[in-house]
Amino acid sequence: SPTYLKTVQAQLSCLFNHAVRFYELPSNPVHKAGALGSEDSEEMLFWTKEEYLQFIPTMANKPYSYYAFELLYWCGIRMGELRALTAEDFDFEKNIVSITKSYQKIKGRDVITKPKTKKSTRKVYMPEQVAREMEDFISSIYGLQPDERLFPISKSYLHHEMDRGVKACGVKRIRIHDLRHSHASLLVELGFQPLAIAERLGHEKIETTLNTYSHLYPNKQAELADRLELENEEDEL
Repeated sequence: SPTYLKTVQAQLSCLFNHAVRFYELPSNPVHKAGALGSEDSEEMLFWTKEEYLQFIPTMANKPYSYYAFELLYWCGIRMGELRALTAEDFDFEKNIVSITKSYQKIKGRDVITKPKTKKSTRKVYMPEQVAREMEDFISSIYGLQPDERLFPISKSYLHHEMDRGVKACGVKRIRIHDLRHSHASLLVELGFQPLAIAERLGHEKIETTLNTYSHLYPNKQAELADRLELENEEDEL
């Protein structure tokens, strides 16, 4: 993203400035390269719970699409984490899905790597309904091996499916990654604090959560003040 490019270039420039100052590097090459990226991030789009519930029935006739979107929205996992999931990652007694790996395609080859950050390796508790759906889905796949990928689908496939669903139900178009933002928005709306959200999303630092979703918290601060005022009034009575 433009903001990520800007951050990387700033860090690289600091390294070269250090080399200029202490190791006799003639000049900072980053200055010659010119500015990259942008300080302004793109507007974050997300679906409300009502919008998602309007969208998901359009996927009912395609199980792989339906269950992929269910996990992305209700668990807030990344696309690469979704595509790496296997049956052995699910514990249906505790309704937990373990995120231990990520999938990407590099030069036409399937590559399984560790998750994005150390904190991204985590256990995500699924809502009861989603857990039962996934249990039924896994049991319905004939001959599935425990270590076989559950979602052998491409990014472009899910993008196409989202286009199809949006056209059918009329909700606004968002990116696949915005389903993760939609999940975080739902957690904020339900009153969960940044630390809990950071742990569920697998953010390495809580600052990432605060910086990404700080704009969602002002209303919560107002609600907090209202609750405190109500408590104060009750005490006076």
